[in-house]
Amino acid sequence: MSLFIRKPLEQLLAQSADSGKGLKRTLGPGNLIALGIGAIIGAGLFVRTAAAASQAAGPGVVVSYIIGGVGCAFAGLCYAEFASMIPIAGSAYAYAYVTMGEFIAWVIGWALILEYALAGATVAIAWSEYLNSLLGGAIPYEWCHSPWEASAAGVSGIINLPAIGILILVTLILIKGTQESAAVNAVIVFIKVSIVLVVIAVGWGFINEANYTPFIIPEGTVGHEGWNQHGWGGVIGGAGIVFFAFIGFDAVSTAAQEAKNPKRDMPIGILGSLVVCTILFVLFSHVLTGVANWQEFKVAGKEASVAYAIKTYMHGYEWLATAVTVAILAGFTSVILVMLMGQSRVFFSMSKDGLVPRVFSEIHPKFRTPFKSNAILFFCVAPFAGFVPGDIVGDLTSFGTLFAFVLVCAGIWVMRVKNPEAVRPFKTPLVPLVPILGMIICSMLILALDDNTKLMALGWMVVGLFIYFLYGKNHSLLRSGKTDSN
Repeated sequence: MSLFIRKPLEQLLAQSADSGKGLKRTLGPGNLIALGIGAIIGAGLFVRTAAAASQAAGPGVVVSYIIGGVGCAFAGLCYAEFASMIPIAGSAYAYAYVTMGEFIAWVIGWALILEYALAGATVAIAWSEYLNSLLGGAIPYEWCHSPWEASAAGVSGIINLPAIGILILVTLILIKGTQESAAVNAVIVFIKVSIVLVVIAVGWGFINEANYTPFIIPEGTVGHEGWNQHGWGGVIGGAGIVFFAFIGFDAVSTAAQEAKNPKRDMPIGILGSLVVCTILFVLFSHVLTGVANWQEFKVAGKEASVAYAIKTYMHGYEWLATAVTVAILAGFTSVILVMLMGQSRVFFSMSKDGLVPRVFSEIHPKFRTPFKSNAILFFCVAPFAGFVPGDIVGDLTSFGTLFAFVLVCAGIWVMRVKNPEAVRPFKTPLVPLVPILGMIICSMLILALDDNTKLMALGWMVVGLFIYFLYGKNHSLLRSGKTDSN
């Protein structure tokens, strides 16, 4: 039987309509937009902005965010069509199963583990950094950093305990229930968006125009020899780094099976959260690189960069640094929550198809959440949060995100050709132009990532292929003629 056997669209729609033994439909459009914003505004904005500026783009990180936003807009339009057509947990994995077949679906599902699970680890690491900043460095260096990191004084890390601790807390919230998780997220989103707006408004008055010159990192700058580390190539490289910030909007699509009216609400949630956050990203990055020089984020302001810029340059507003740190900690918590929820829903969908063990789709009898999947996911993510540096995990997350976007854009084009008569409550405009532009931009940003990241991602995908051929292919329910693992 072909590796590219496709799941019938009718079968997937029937599965999404079966609410009796599936996930509980409790989310409205406001919840979905909040979930998207909750995932988007976090480590990408508060940590990756400074990282992209110092490593590749300089003040041109503003343009990096615009490039990333445009690429996401194309991908977001494609996600919105799929999510309205196929309102089921699994996001890009489920869409690929219908359009490009089981093997491609497995590949994209495996890539989504990089996107969601490692995103949770990345943000947990950032959460640890800001907690230590709030406590004035009270946590010993060795207990809040990985073994691969060392302080300026030569102290080596052992384990990042705060990062593991926040993962435990979020996992328990997710097991309790989707509606409860969404309520917690909505409160946090209100707080952190308010703080972002305050930082933009207040910080605008402290911008030093000299920090914008040069606007891009000049060729020949020490430590920036690669094509994607200086000039306009560096701006593209910066877009690849900050792309991590945009992953939240597609996480909304993983909650499709828990939306009250997915055909209407999913496009609103996906596109609404993307538009709001892209505007905030551009304004925030402009202010941050105007208040502090991009080179300071290499060393002194590398960790807790926003708090550093406020304390160092926004005199009279030192209190805001504390408020920002508290809001950031809360905001990071919501990001971790949405990322881990998204990953458990991808596993849920893959398990229902038999490609991963049945345990990942077992529903709690009272909470109606995939509680065992949440618990197992914690034990998979915690080692990355505790023992791997944040930069490495974050760049791998960007690869998984971009790869998923490329295949979703391709899937829309394929679906229009092979299933032109399918009901589409929301239609991506200008097909195939929009999907093609989405694939080009996202592929370009994959190439702009550093070589080590691409090699590690390749290794990850090879491991995934072994698992598919040893387990997934042999347990596929579609191949056996069955329709549900439960």
